[in-house]
Amino acid sequence: MMVKSKSSYFYSLAIIGMLFFVFGFLTWINGVLIPYFKICMELTNFQATLVAFCAYFAYFVMALPSAYVLKRTGYKKGMVWGMCVMALGTLLFIPAAYSRMYPVFLFGLFVTATGLALVQTAANPYIAIMGPIEGTAQRIGYMGIANKVAGIFCLFILGSVFLADADTLSEAILGLNEIEKSKALDAYALKIVKPYTIISFVLFAVAALVYFSKLPEVDEAAGSKDESGKVITDRKSVVDYPYLVLGVIALFMAGACETVPIDGVIIYSQALDIPMATARHFSTYTLFIMLFGYLAVSMLVPRYVSQHQALLFAAFWGIVFTLGAFFTTGIYSVYCMLFLGFSAAMLWGTIWGLALRGLGRHTKKASAFMIMSLIGGGIFTVAFGDLLDTYPNSPQTSVLILLPCYLFILYYSLKGYRLDYWTKGIKSLNE
Repeated sequence: MMVKSKSSYFYSLAIIGMLFFVFGFLTWINGVLIPYFKICMELTNFQATLVAFCAYFAYFVMALPSAYVLKRTGYKKGMVWGMCVMALGTLLFIPAAYSRMYPVFLFGLFVTATGLALVQTAANPYIAIMGPIEGTAQRIGYMGIANKVAGIFCLFILGSVFLADADTLSEAILGLNEIEKSKALDAYALKIVKPYTIISFVLFAVAALVYFSKLPEVDEAAGSKDESGKVITDRKSVVDYPYLVLGVIALFMAGACETVPIDGVIIYSQALDIPMATARHFSTYTLFIMLFGYLAVSMLVPRYVSQHQALLFAAFWGIVFTLGAFFTTGIYSVYCMLFLGFSAAMLWGTIWGLALRGLGRHTKKASAFMIMSLIGGGIFTVAFGDLLDTYPNSPQTSVLILLPCYLFILYYSLKGYRLDYWTKGIKSLNE
């Protein structure tokens, strides 16, 4: 075990769990912000899903710089700095709301996600190498529970604040002139000020708590063994590890599989003519289903099933329900979208556990590349929104964007995670 004592292990697990709770609150709020901005900024589906793109683009841009920051600061201080940057980003929502300028909101999201990139670049490898590598999916499963519980609270609380009267407002502004409509939308945009002021203060408080905590650093060198305890020879570059490179691609695909059913389900439901009063709850339902997925991973991996077996199951589940969403209509198609949350919950931890093993001194940089792959959630969500605009009479077409994602994840679960060398005569790392 990389964190030496049992008490230190559980203490560290609790601190990181608190950070994952914060991640969840600020990540899954996008599921509410997308339809909220669509109304108050009068946006298309494509424009509204730029919320997800800006958030995940920050991961792509800032993950590698975050790795270099962590080399200088260590994991703990890096997490503190990241929390402070997140707080500055959420504070930007206040002037954005008063000006009702969408680019300022997007910049605030980018800054917030920049801080998230730094914290996640530290927290994810920390949780992966703080204990036995075969238990990575289980530990990340615990973190996923904290993350999704936070998301449920976030969507329930802020969804009721931002979207509760959305149908009424949308109908009311149809009969208003431009000046009256502008005043109504200005007032609607200010709903975001008080919640984001509170969020900013909480982020600074959590940063202070982590700073004064006794969170230990972990020994990365101890992570250069595979699941059987075999020492793996250190290599020159992260690209010399095929299972890592393919794991990064798998996480890119997994980003879509996780983000679209949460951030996209509300606008998808509206495209299927489901009222906002009903649709606004669907992101929360997806997170509830994902919570059960994380509970399953935490209880079953690695005691009863291996990480790659759990990933294989998730890939098959995702393919079945993606096709189900495409071939059904109305609320039944939405139900299939919701159930995609169960498989999505199994992707993150299992891929991290399979890809981030035996990397030694390359761990921080490898983690940065894996965090960069989160941009898949932004790219695919924007493409999903664009398909909804392009095929208004057949919204189900947009769901097919997830099919190639799950097919690649299926490949990784069967073969990709075993590839140890790019050369012929491939060796394998067996669980």
